Amino acid sequence: MSTLEDGKAEDIVEIDLAGKTSFADRMIIASAGSQRQVAALADRLVRVLREAGHPTYGIEGLAQGEWVLVDLGDIIVHIFRHEMRELYNLEKMWSLALPEPMEARA
Repeated sequence: MSTLEDGKAEDIVEIDLAGKTSFADRMIIASAGSQRQVAALADRLVRVLREAGHPTYGIEGLAQGEWVLVDLGDIIVHIFRHEMRELYNLEKMWSLALPEPMEARA
């Protein structure tokens, strides 16, 4: 997260996904003021991680710069332009309590 903070990302939040999904344990969401800043933040994050020996498994949306998703395996990073973040509101979606699995209710 310090890489995002150093790049002047705003409203950085971390959401614990453990037990809510099988595709990641944590989600990090950050905002940027422009398409250029979104792309620059994502590019810098990927570069810093690769230099430190951490693999990235996928990067989506870098060319458009509206919303970039960086898949780090157990961690998913979303970097949004402000308006896109408000539109998708991932924090609200992932903060909802999920129903118990059917076998736990029996």
